[in-house]
Amino acid sequence: MLFFVLLIFLCVLLIAFFWFRGIYIITSTMAAVMAIGIITQGVVTNYFGSEYISGFGKLLSIFNISLWIAFLFSLILSIQSNQFRSIHYENPINRFGIGTWIAATSICSILIYRNFPGWISLVTYITIINSILWITYMVISIFALRDICRLKFTNKVHGILLLTTVSTQSLVLLLNTIYKGDMILYISISLVLTGIGFYFVCVAFILKRYLQNFKNINIEEEWKNTNCILHGAVSITGLACIFTNVVQESIITLIWVVSATIFLIVELVEIFRLIKRVKRFGLSKGIFIYDVTQWSRLFTFGMFYTFTFRSYFGTGLLSQIQSFVIQIGVWLILSLIIFEFILSIKGIVMNHKLSHVRLRG
Repeated sequence: MLFFVLLIFLCVLLIAFFWFRGIYIITSTMAAVMAIGIITQGVVTNYFGSEYISGFGKLLSIFNISLWIAFLFSLILSIQSNQFRSIHYENPINRFGIGTWIAATSICSILIYRNFPGWISLVTYITIINSILWITYMVISIFALRDICRLKFTNKVHGILLLTTVSTQSLVLLLNTIYKGDMILYISISLVLTGIGFYFVCVAFILKRYLQNFKNINIEEEWKNTNCILHGAVSITGLACIFTNVVQESIITLIWVVSATIFLIVELVEIFRLIKRVKRFGLSKGIFIYDVTQWSRLFTFGMFYTFTFRSYFGTGLLSQIQSFVIQIGVWLILSLIIFEFILSIKGIVMNHKLSHVRLRG
């Protein structure tokens, strides 16, 4: 009862804030819900154990669910004010950000199922709605890929396309968390294969964009935060395979090796980009600046950690590497999310000051 009251209080507070300030979230804002959710359920709970952080985990879950509900309210606001199409659909590349809505809904449903047994009946209805949204999103994504080619936007694509894979595999995680049986197994296998198919198609688009102009690329501006989904999509695919419980241990290990390799490559590029940005823009504008896409990096870090934890078998050289990731990764991720919260608060304060300046002007 206490957690329900807290949820209502936070929802009212956040919705009132969105309502009075007329805030329309950008399409990928739900990545914050994805990141907080996977860190809560996949990182903190796995490392510390659910019995030790039960109360803290529930508090984080309540905060995340209330944030998810407030963001949904903002989407409704955009529909009522006829802003939905211009914000979320007009740009074919931006349409892929709708995938965060599905993944965020999946992770919030899992949080409810794991932490609040009295609310489980709600999860069934949410899952049905989320499945319908996923089907709609798949159709939107196919047409978006067509429009990208037709409008010659291929030189602007980035990792946001891979939310097709992330959203699909998130549905696999949700279905296998709350349901059992042969029908769910067949559906899950189909979804996993669909996600893999989208991964290869979207990676082809992304590689073409960066390889065709490799020598002249301006990495400080052209390399996007969402490119970390290159490894995040592989990690969630591996986790989905574990949840289906039909994939051999050797294949899971292979997927982890692929995920870790892509992780290493992408994050080395990120470090190089960071150095270039600091040299060009300085510390303040090079690092200490908020962007909603930074949450996608936190999500992929959390997903890689969760996949590593669940695929750890405790034998051989590979297990030593995984053990290192498990022991060190948790503190790195917790540090990064605290840093991200600070940047988010800074961004909100800056926007508030700017809005007052505009009003006075």
